[in-house]
Amino acid sequence: MFPLSSYHEFSAVAELAIALALGVGFGFALERAGFGSARKLTAVFYLYDMAVVKVMFSAVVTTLVGLALLSGAGLFDMSEIYLEQTNWTAQIGGGLLFGAGFVIGGYCPGTSMAAVATGRKDGMLFVLGMLAGVWAYAEFTPGLDEWYKATASGVITLPEATGIAMGWWALAFVAVLAFGAWGMARLERRFSYLDPQA
Repeated sequence: MFPLSSYHEFSAVAELAIALALGVGFGFALERAGFGSARKLTAVFYLYDMAVVKVMFSAVVTTLVGLALLSGAGLFDMSEIYLEQTNWTAQIGGGLLFGAGFVIGGYCPGTSMAAVATGRKDGMLFVLGMLAGVWAYAEFTPGLDEWYKATASGVITLPEATGIAMGWWALAFVAVLAFGAWGMARLERRFSYLDPQA
C-alpha cells in the first residue's frame, strides 16, 4: 500500500480491496492496450510495433520524475522505498532468462495474467509454465538464495554511484525517452512490412 501506508494505517481488508482494485485496473489497461496478446508483445522483437517498450519506458521515466519532484519538494522520503541489493551476475543472468522466456512464450508475468483473464489458452499455458518454474526454483536450487545474498554488492543507485543528483538523472532520462521515441518510430516505419496486419 506504499506510499499510502506512510500516511494512513489501513486494515487488512482495506489493503486487499485496494490491491484487488489496482490489479483489476492494471489488467484492464493492459488488455485495452492490446498487451494481453502474445502477437502484440512479440512484435517488439520484430521491430515493427514498439508499443510495449514505449509504454514501459514512459512508465519508468514518469515514476522517476514524479519521485524526484516529490522528494525535492519534501513531500516524499526516498529512504522509505525498498531497493533490491545489486548482484551483477544474478541480475544480468536473471534478465537474460526473463527475456528468453518473453521471446519464447510471448508474455511476461503481468500480461500473461491479463491473457488468462480473457480466456487465451496460450496465456494459461504460459502461467502454468511460470508456476512450474517457480516451483522448480524453490525445490531444486536451495543454495541459490544464500549465494545471492553472500555475493551482493549492497544497494547501488545512480546518484550514489556518480555523485550526480537525482533531479539531473530524471532530466537525462526524459531526454533519453524523447530520443528513444524518435528512434522507435523510425524502426517501426523501417520494419512495417513485417506487420501481418499491414
